[in-house]
Amino acid sequence: MAQIARSLARTLRLDEDLTEALALAHDLGHPPFGHAGERALDAAMGDAGGFDHNAQSLRVVTALEKKYAKFDGLNLTWETLEGLVKHNGPLLGAGHAVPEPILAYNAKQDLDLATFASLEAQVAALADDIAYNNHDMDDGYRADCFTFDDLAAVPIAARLLAQVDAAYPGIDGPRRLYEVNRRLITALIEDCIAETTRRLAALKPKDADDVRQAGEPVVAFTESMQAELGTLRAFLFARVYRHKRVMRIMGVAEAVVMALFQRYARDAGALPPEWRDQAPPQGTREYARHIADFIAGQTDRYALAEYRRLFDATPDLR
Repeated sequence: MAQIARSLARTLRLDEDLTEALALAHDLGHPPFGHAGERALDAAMGDAGGFDHNAQSLRVVTALEKKYAKFDGLNLTWETLEGLVKHNGPLLGAGHAVPEPILAYNAKQDLDLATFASLEAQVAALADDIAYNNHDMDDGYRADCFTFDDLAAVPIAARLLAQVDAAYPGIDGPRRLYEVNRRLITALIEDCIAETTRRLAALKPKDADDVRQAGEPVVAFTESMQAELGTLRAFLFARVYRHKRVMRIMGVAEAVVMALFQRYARDAGALPPEWRDQAPPQGTREYARHIADFIAGQTDRYALAEYRRLFDATPDLR
């Protein structure tokens, strides 16, 4: 994803370093098991401000990392922090509540939550779309969630499959899919560059604030490509994300995260010493956020090890 973001930034003559920083940092706040873990933590934190991975990314880089003697967090620019929380668009006036950690930080440093983010942040967001659609298609095929015949029902995939088969008769399996993925990434990048260039020409921004006040994203796919991607996402939703095997595994993953939260909530002694010693008073909202911070920093493997340590059981995530 970072490679795609940097390539887009270079072609569009944007700040490559800012774009790469946003691409690398935008998922820092994801808890173990990705969105499944996020759903569980959000439910567990329902009475304590909820949980949002973008808000957690902001907490990681402004509070949880402790590298410097003078302050907590990392020494990041305003544009980096803005892009972390606003890469998907404005937060105020978006029709949903702004996560509490973002509001708390915004009270100290205004991130202009009612506007769009920079071109670099918008590039990072679209690069993420490109990367995860292709990765999920690859993972779904390798997990036997669908066949090539199934995939051929998606118009853009059918066209790319025809191109690959014409160029490499007889190719099959993962190599065939890799060629489809490679061509899809290229098509999405080229479409994004063409549409973004068109929108920039129409907007004629004089500075970054013109982009923020544009009223719509400037970095975007064409309407036709958005429709094609919508069809692909619908296919992945039905065949991969809602596949019964995937749903079972995600259910187990959510249960693991919820069980860990509940155990730490009622028993501070279950926390590792460095987290136990720094914990706020048990039963407070601050204590719940402290637990969420600890869990959100765990890898899948660490969360499973903690579950085994605390419950003497090994969840089946196969």
